[in-house]
Amino acid sequence: MNINNFFQLLVPKDKKFYPYFNAACDNLVEISQVLYNLMKTNTWEERMPLINKIKELEKKGDDITHTMFDMLNQSFITPFDREDINSLVSSLDDVVDYINGCAQRYLWYKPDTTPIEFIKLADLILEGSKTIQTAIFHLKELKKPKDIKAACIHVNEIENVADDTYHFGIAQLFEHETNTVELIKKKDIIQVLEKATDKLEDVSDVIKTIIIKQS
Repeated sequence: MNINNFFQLLVPKDKKFYPYFNAACDNLVEISQVLYNLMKTNTWEERMPLINKIKELEKKGDDITHTMFDMLNQSFITPFDREDINSLVSSLDDVVDYINGCAQRYLWYKPDTTPIEFIKLADLILEGSKTIQTAIFHLKELKKPKDIKAACIHVNEIENVADDTYHFGIAQLFEHETNTVELIKKKDIIQVLEKATDKLEDVSDVIKTIIIKQS
């Protein structure tokens, strides 16, 4: 047992982190929704405000992340292991970064069409983000470990579906996309979308670690 865990047994847990965990999750769900909306649009008049909104939310996420790291550095007692807080904050930020990376690639590349797999992956990212939000909401009191574990399992299931969607999308591109430049553009975008689902699973893995240590 490390010294932080020992003192957690004696001192009430510092709950000031939880509003920021929730704020990070709210931001993640919002940016995921905007990404999904982006993938559903058909004109650049509609896309530009959405891309700008994603950039704005990515900056908001960075601000939340920096605040939490400052809090972590200044706090003696934490609600759970410091390294797990660090991992949770970092992994949430990674998802947001990949969502922004996808939006920026849309702006740079301006693909001529949006493959259906892009929309499906964006929908899976949104579903995964909402599931992560549920899991982290219940972390505060750990009164519903079964709900947290179920949410983590669902995120893993979402990531598996995303892998299948990604591989099918890549196969479709190589089979049907005759423009080499468009193929390269779309391949890059779909890879970033799939990576975002991987990062959601990373968040889930951190949450599972926290649950095990707290049980």
